[in-house]
Amino acid sequence: MERTLMEHAGFDLAMIGLLALICQWLAWQLKLPAILMLLVAGIAAGPVTGLLDPDAMFGELLFPLVSLAVAVILFEGSLTLDFRELGGHGRTVRRLVTWGALITAVIGTVAAHLLLSLSWEMASVLGALLVVTGPTVILPMLQTLGARQHLTQILRWEGILIDPVGAIGAVLVYEYVALGSGATGAATHTLVLFGKTALIGFGLGIGGGYLWGLILRRHWLPRQLHSFGTLMMMLTLFSISNLLFHESGLLTVTVMGAWLANMRGVPTRPIIEFKETLSVLLISGLFILLAARLTVDQLALLGWPAWAFLFVLLGVARPLMVWVCTLGSQLDIREKALLAFISPRGIVAAATASLFSIRLEEIGMPGAEMLVPVTFLVIISTVVGQSLLSRPLAGWLGVRRPSPDGVLIIGANPVARQIGQQLRSAGVSVVLTDSNWDAIQEAKALGLTTYYGDPLSEHAAQHLELSNIGYLLPLSPYRELNDLAALHFEHLLGRDRVFRLAVDEGRSANRPHGQALSHLPLLFGRDVTYARLSRLVAEGGELQRVRFDEKTRLEGQRRRHDGRWLPLLSISQSGRLRLATAENGLAPKRGDTLVSLVFADSPAFDTPLMS
Repeated sequence: MERTLMEHAGFDLAMIGLLALICQWLAWQLKLPAILMLLVAGIAAGPVTGLLDPDAMFGELLFPLVSLAVAVILFEGSLTLDFRELGGHGRTVRRLVTWGALITAVIGTVAAHLLLSLSWEMASVLGALLVVTGPTVILPMLQTLGARQHLTQILRWEGILIDPVGAIGAVLVYEYVALGSGATGAATHTLVLFGKTALIGFGLGIGGGYLWGLILRRHWLPRQLHSFGTLMMMLTLFSISNLLFHESGLLTVTVMGAWLANMRGVPTRPIIEFKETLSVLLISGLFILLAARLTVDQLALLGWPAWAFLFVLLGVARPLMVWVCTLGSQLDIREKALLAFISPRGIVAAATASLFSIRLEEIGMPGAEMLVPVTFLVIISTVVGQSLLSRPLAGWLGVRRPSPDGVLIIGANPVARQIGQQLRSAGVSVVLTDSNWDAIQEAKALGLTTYYGDPLSEHAAQHLELSNIGYLLPLSPYRELNDLAALHFEHLLGRDRVFRLAVDEGRSANRPHGQALSHLPLLFGRDVTYARLSRLVAEGGELQRVRFDEKTRLEGQRRRHDGRWLPLLSISQSGRLRLATAENGLAPKRGDTLVSLVFADSPAFDTPLMS
């Protein structure tokens, strides 16, 4: 019997994982934040159909599991909080994540108290929770928004930075309220308990973060164990902190992550990439389980007061905080209106609301049952409404940018660097990405914009600026990376703006993604492989530009170089980019700038071409 129950639980977990995968895929296809699909699936599996009952499945283990999962999510978020970025993206962003967060929390608290009839303690927890937007919900929206670049930058960095900043604030408010509810003495006793929590949380977080940072910085641990070791150390400190003082662990891990992110010489990027994968796993399963815990009685609590609270949060708090935080900026009223409209809530709000609700209900806090349904109402309403309406609103306000013509180049090798230089010299925005540190440094020395790391990672999704990117050129020596990048960015940029690179005939049969890429145009030609381009550049070939004065100039250039010449792309006077492909070749027009690779043995190699 016991074995049967265990097998049944294992099957349920596997089905939750499969459902989470389907939700992630649907979100990718529909270009919607994954959290929306996960919450809808959880509600359908839980209160709607009754197929999933997390409390019956996990019993007393539910709270520890949720607590550990939230600890990992908060740690991963705080690990991205670089204080140099907080001050390096303009006064508006800095204000939004500090004073703006405070304004939203205060208005949310007052509205929750007056409209939802919550005590000031519970209202303050809800107000603090709903400050956070988060990159997982805002970034997919920005990819389809098409707003002016500076507006996209503001929203993007607000979402990235408010995640850990808001999490720290929410945890602090929760700790204070939870301690106050369990205290039998006066408010002074609550403050003493809160001070003890803060002392343990900040002390263990800073101390543990510093010591572990030393271990990583001095390589006292093998590199392959950095990610695993960091996870274990984080969970250990979380458990020790909770043993020393109940519920102080969340603050400890959040502070630890922020400390590691700002400690010099600590290699956090591999750790972040590992945590990203782990967070996807935890978030996907966690939100289906949390949404499934909603009951019909909780959903019934969402009457007109909850909708009125939502209106105040979106129609009063957000516009007011945007107006205050943009005073003295160069933004006009239409740009401010778009910023005031977009503020979707996300993963941190949902995870912490569920965890706080479980704990506060255990200690008998009145109104704790409202925390989860109201938070989920705000999340679903903002994600759905703003995903559907933000793009039309940007067009109606006249703040959309023209179709982007920037170029993302996969690779920072000599071939990619030469093409990047020519594009930049012609006025085209270009970004080179590579995981080779030396290649990135050489590209930076040439004044090129770069991204160091995996362009397909979650970190890249948050930190690789794509708002001005319209084309993808796969110029890495790694065929698999080129193909995966083409598949990944086709979904974002469109089929006609993503290219594939030819491979040698002997290797094409072993190309894993060959069939999936067959519809994409071949960049530069059927026989132009990375190996050939690299060899030509290594032999002394150079990329040069020439201004076209007549239609027949292309054939004239070919005769001039005796065929020792390869046309790559042209740029019109208006800045439009045309790339040579095996399917369409290249047909520059009068006034265009032609960029071509001149071979080292061309008879006209030393002749300056640019007129």
